[in-house]
Order: sequence, then C-alpha cells, then structure tokens
Amino acid sequence: MATIQPTHQMHSVPAKIYRTPLRVMVAVPMPGLEPADISVEVTVTPALVIRGRQRGELKGLKDELLNEWDAGEYERVIALPTTVDGELANVTYGNGILVVVLPIAPQTRPVHLTLAALSATRGLHAGNMGRPIRPYVRA
Repeated sequence: MATIQPTHQMHSVPAKIYRTPLRVMVAVPMPGLEPADISVEVTVTPALVIRGRQRGELKGLKDELLNEWDAGEYERVIALPTTVDGELANVTYGNGILVVVLPIAPQTRPVHLTLAALSATRGLHAGNMGRPIRPYVRA
C-alpha cells in the first residue's frame, strides 16, 4: 500500500452567516486549535478576516497512511453585508467552532481581536456582553 504524502497548506473554512436587525453573526469550524491560536479582524471594507495557526504536529512519530481531515492553519476573508462595529464584537470559541457576533453600525470600526483562554479549548472576547445594542435605522 502506497502512503499518501502529507501536505501543509492553509485551509479555507466554511462559514454560516446570519443577520438580525441588530447583528451580523458568523460561525466557522476551526478544529484542533487553542484560543491563543485564533485571530479575528474587522477591516474598514467591511470584511471579517479569521486566521488560525496550528502549533505542533506529530511528525516523525508515525507513518500517515491516509489524511482526509486535517487540523491546521486556517484563513477566511468574508465580505460583510453591512457596516459593523468591530470594537463591540463578541467572539467565542468552543467545541472547535468560532462564533463572531458583530453589532450593525452606521460606520465600520475596524479592529484586531484575540481571545482570552477560558480553558485549553474554549476562548472568549467580550466586546459587548451585557450592554444593550440600539437598533440602527438607515435613512
């Protein structure tokens, strides 16, 4: 049986995007990472840039025969459907899923966010927890 050579490449993650009158929510699977490995950026465009990096691998410890799933380095750029306030974003990571909640705003406020580790596999950035979001009505 021939072995399949592992490749190291950046993974583009699938996304689910939701919108309510007050928020845009984005959920992406990013298995195998710790909160410190993840960064979230809101750009002025407005776009959401999600990155994750893998810390270590078990190279040389075993022969890989088949690799149909891989934890690794992730990057995804998502054009947002409206302007948002990145500074008030809430970001959570748990069970391998990253969820970004962005309040809709009259003008995009760009930001670069990192997560505080709650445990090895759970993280949080609370930019708006506990504060009411006022509806923004476009004129």
